[in-house]
Amino acid sequence: ATAPVIDADDEEVAQSISVIFFFNVLAAILFPILGNLIGFSTTSGEAFGIFAGTAVNDTSSVTAAAATWDSMWGLGTATLDKAVTLHNTGGAVLEYATIVKLTRTLAIIPITLVLAFLYTRKGQKSQGKGVSLKSIFPFFILYFIAASLLTTVAVHFGVDASVFSPIKTLSKFFIVLAMAAIGLNTDIVKLIKTGGAPLALGACCWVGITGTSLLIQHVMGLW
Repeated sequence: ATAPVIDADDEEVAQSISVIFFFNVLAAILFPILGNLIGFSTTSGEAFGIFAGTAVNDTSSVTAAAATWDSMWGLGTATLDKAVTLHNTGGAVLEYATIVKLTRTLAIIPITLVLAFLYTRKGQKSQGKGVSLKSIFPFFILYFIAASLLTTVAVHFGVDASVFSPIKTLSKFFIVLAMAAIGLNTDIVKLIKTGGAPLALGACCWVGITGTSLLIQHVMGLW
């Protein structure tokens, strides 16, 4: 979203995404274990959903972490039928995590607009260049809001929620596809060799965001 605003080239964008997803993969693997160790498994699932939604830096990775939690700890003594239902529709943790993350994602709008304003002013002063709002606005957020409103209105007026199950299954497939595509474009060895500073920055942000999320939840009494 911000790349066209700050004139980042393809290599810079790829390195940024690689660093983010390097720590996202670690989060998807480690956070469910961490959550169980600190007692999230004794809650209704809300605590880990909020944790995943705030501490993981990409929507698809948030989904992966929440789905991993649901499969590892969310079933408890569930029957096979309940397990199949959770697998097909996603548990409460996944819903909490997705809502929290996409609420966070709304911050992209003011961030990109502020950056656009600053860089446009800078560009106009130096080169007379401007930035098109249409090229930087994160329209996928509008699609999310529209889909949420459609589902809410439909369910409110009596449409069975199961009608949307095929779309949920398709969305999971596209998330897996996106994760695979990013992985195929990521050279971990090259990243480690050439991305020392970005990796260090990513590690600091990862630890800082994780600690802040847990601290605020604890202060608010969510776990």
